[in-house]
Amino acid sequence: MLDNRESACSLTKGDAAILRFLAAAEIIESDLWLQYQELGGTQDDEVSKLANNTEDELTHEVFINAYLKSKGADTVNLDRFRTLASSKATGANQFGRLTNLMQLTVDTTWWTRYRSRTKNPDFGATFAPAIPSLAVGQHTAIPRTDADTSDVNFIQAVANTAGFHFAFIEQGGTSLYPKLAQRVSSVEVLRIVLSIGGTEICHFQTWHDKAGNALPLTNVIDPVTGVSVTFPDLNSPPFGGENFQTNLIMPEPTVFLSRQFPPCSIIRPTATKGAAMGAVQALTDDGLFIGQSAEFVAFLQDLAKDADEAQRGR
Repeated sequence: MLDNRESACSLTKGDAAILRFLAAAEIIESDLWLQYQELGGTQDDEVSKLANNTEDELTHEVFINAYLKSKGADTVNLDRFRTLASSKATGANQFGRLTNLMQLTVDTTWWTRYRSRTKNPDFGATFAPAIPSLAVGQHTAIPRTDADTSDVNFIQAVANTAGFHFAFIEQGGTSLYPKLAQRVSSVEVLRIVLSIGGTEICHFQTWHDKAGNALPLTNVIDPVTGVSVTFPDLNSPPFGGENFQTNLIMPEPTVFLSRQFPPCSIIRPTATKGAAMGAVQALTDDGLFIGQSAEFVAFLQDLAKDADEAQRGR
């Protein structure tokens, strides 16, 4: 009797739950990246003019669902939740979205976290945001209409917001995959999680570097909401110096596992408790789901709860 198996397939219940949550996360990433690539960025001819980051996320969601199906396990489809409005700016496709990129409250503490030599969030440490004004109010990371492109300073602020949001999203995936990898049972599933997780790290490093190129702007006012945003020169005080030099993007060595060990350059955080639910909360706090239904949030939370309950061998 396969009491700890997903139906009659070769996945444990826990492995199937982890893969379903990751499939949902990748579908959400694909949705937001598609909106970004419609309105900017470098495109190629590989997959219907999709930008590379968007293509990567689409392959992740398709692969994970195909793998689940091959094992006889339930897959994830979020199409019924594609109810949010698209941007009305030129270039945006007009169909329902899962995510809202026009009311973001962006957490930029990842910038200071990865540059700290003494603190690790796995030890309860907290970090100051690199761009404090992005944590106040709601900011658009894409032009809502063509009118948003008429003021050069405002559209630059939108681009800067997007750049820091890119990295926020990808640093979340950079931590999520190793967190959940610690709970999987199958070596093959571990291979999947580590292999896809590695591309999230590539994405994060790319956008970490790009965010450092954001042009300094002071007190740019959103003409629709009145919200203000300032992008400081990150090479000047209170930042600056070797640890905060914008083109030095490798994780600084910091405390890991125990303070009895020497500092180590690591992904952070990677503590596995509450990993999936924490990811849902971070995306919710970001404003990505403003306007979504309570059913959508409950569905994501159920997937996260199942993933967080996964244990090796079960």
